[in-house]
Amino acid sequence: KMPKKKTEEGKHSLLAPSSSERWLHCTPSALLEVQFPENTSSAADEGTAAHAWCEYKLKKALHKRSKKPVTGYDSDEMQQCSDDYVSYVIEQLEVCKLTCKDPVVLVEQRLDITSFIPGGFGTADCIIVAEDTMHIIDFKYGLGVWVNAENNTQMMCYSLGALNHFANLYDIKYVTMHIVQPRRENVQSWKVTVEELLEWGNSYLKPRAKMALNGEGEFHCGSWCHFCRAKVKCRARAEEKLKLAEYEFKKPPLLADNEIEDVLKI
Repeated sequence: KMPKKKTEEGKHSLLAPSSSERWLHCTPSALLEVQFPENTSSAADEGTAAHAWCEYKLKKALHKRSKKPVTGYDSDEMQQCSDDYVSYVIEQLEVCKLTCKDPVVLVEQRLDITSFIPGGFGTADCIIVAEDTMHIIDFKYGLGVWVNAENNTQMMCYSLGALNHFANLYDIKYVTMHIVQPRRENVQSWKVTVEELLEWGNSYLKPRAKMALNGEGEFHCGSWCHFCRAKVKCRARAEEKLKLAEYEFKKPPLLADNEIEDVLKI
C-alpha cells in the first residue's frame, strides 16, 4: 500500500503496519528491504497532501483547532475526496450517538503496538469509541490498488494499538474497521470481536513479527511484492516469474495442424 505520509512509522519502524501485509507473508523481506533506499513519488506526496486536508477538515467539523495545510499538491478531486471522507466520519459519529451519549473521537492518533510488534507504532486517521464498540477509520487516496477492509493487516495492527490505548478506560468488545477510498468509490467496513483480534495478534502477528525482525522464514511472492523496495533484485520473485513464463509457454500435449504438416514433410 502507498504510504500516506512521512511519519516516524515510515522512517524508523522496520515492521511498519502499513507494510505488514508484505512482511507477514514474506518475513525475510523486512531486513532485505533495508539494503535499498526509500523512494518517494508524486503519488505518495499527493497522498500525504490529501491526508493533510482530511485531518484539517475533520478537526474543523469537530470544532477542534486546526491549521490549514499548505502543500504543493491540490486539486478539485482532492478536495472532493477529503470532503467525502469527513462526511463519512461524521455519518459514523451520528450513528454512534444513537446508542452512546458522548462518543470519544480521536484524529491522527499515535498508537503503540510494541506488545505485538517490536518497535511497532503507527497513526490512525480516526478512532471513535462508543460504548462497547471501537471504530477505526482509514482514508486511502490511492487509485491503483483496491483496498479491502476485511482481514486488512494494517487496520488490524492499528486496532490492536488502539485497544492497548483504551484498555483501562473502556470495556470494548467489538472493533469495526472502515476503509474510505473515494477515488475508487470504495467504502467498506469489517467488524470483529476483541477476542478474535487478540487471538490473531498473539498467535499470528507476534510470532511472525519476531521472525521478520530476525530475517527468518521463507521468501514468498504475491501481490504484496508490488511496493517492495527489493523486488527488482529479489531472487525468489525472479524465479517465480520464470516458473510462470515456463508454464505459459509450455507446449500442449497435442500437435497443432501446422505442426503435423511440418512432421509429414520430413
